[in-house]
Amino acid sequence: MISEDKNFRPNWASPPGDTISDLIEERKWKQIELARRLGISQKHLNRLIAGKVLLTEDMASRLATVFGSTERFWLRREALYREHSARLKREELYLQMVDWLDKFPIKELKDAGVLSKLRLDKTNKPKLVEELLRFFGINSPDQWESEYVAMKAFFRRRNDNDTNIGAVTAWLRLGEIQAERYERELKMSGKTLHYNRKKFRTALHEIRTLSVLNPAEFQPKMMELCLKAGVFLVFVPAIPKARVSGMTRWWRKDRPLIQLSLFSKSNDRFWFTFFHETAHLLFHDEKKQKIHLDENYEYATDDPFEIEANEWASEILIPQIYEPNLRLLKSKAAVRNFASQIDIHPGIVVGQLQHRKLIPYSWLNDLKDTFTLVDE
Repeated sequence: MISEDKNFRPNWASPPGDTISDLIEERKWKQIELARRLGISQKHLNRLIAGKVLLTEDMASRLATVFGSTERFWLRREALYREHSARLKREELYLQMVDWLDKFPIKELKDAGVLSKLRLDKTNKPKLVEELLRFFGINSPDQWESEYVAMKAFFRRRNDNDTNIGAVTAWLRLGEIQAERYERELKMSGKTLHYNRKKFRTALHEIRTLSVLNPAEFQPKMMELCLKAGVFLVFVPAIPKARVSGMTRWWRKDRPLIQLSLFSKSNDRFWFTFFHETAHLLFHDEKKQKIHLDENYEYATDDPFEIEANEWASEILIPQIYEPNLRLLKSKAAVRNFASQIDIHPGIVVGQLQHRKLIPYSWLNDLKDTFTLVDE
């Protein structure tokens, strides 16, 4: 009986010829006699036994007739041999690629579910290489360099310090995987949605009112409103060494993608990041090439795109016309009352007061919410 256990991973590959040799020995035949019975040359039989030629359906039929077995047995025997041979060759290649793992924060990727929680030792490293290749949908580290690291040329970041490119590319890939799933679901539903800039701008004002809700309520509503305007919005938990709070890119030529983490866990930063990313989509990158990766908005910047995105986010959250009101907010009660009047969470008001340098960063922080995003 041939084992079909998917976890059976021997460090050897036995060709069907081993079984043929055993059967010859049992019957006390010479190879030349079996060759005559099969109607093939002895040279071809030698190559078949050595696993150097493919065991075809015709040969499976001949072997089944001579030995009284079944065609399925021989074809399955051949398939398993080829499968294990190919796996062993791949494992040899993976062994040569283990240095690639040094480019990634392995512990953090295990915590994110990208990699199995195997010990990082000589035995497991090839397996981890295989998992990373499958995760990125590539066949070699060189392809990772060309497909993902090459994106760095299109990154528009404010701060690259303490950033791990392996972590960044893994976080981007997690967003792609979600987007791929949404695309498949759209296709299955028969819907065709194209990006509509006007509809997206309108949706943003409705999304702004969701800030008073908890993540379980606002996440699906945000995603739905964005999708109706042709924008994919995905939530991917932060990978610490990526240091990314949000990202905007044209994932497909006609499909904008906004990807949010919760690198900073306070709700004021989360909502500011979202609207900051929408500015990149609305006003920047006409050629659809840039990838806007953003960290915390406290970083000083002289980049006009980032300045404009910051101003847009501040304006949509609390329009400039309320600046005189903001200057009067010095207590929790006043902040809560003002937030209620303009339909926004008081923590966002505090964040804007701090961001606009109207109060110190140490004030009123207990009005902010700290939350985690909802797993899908």
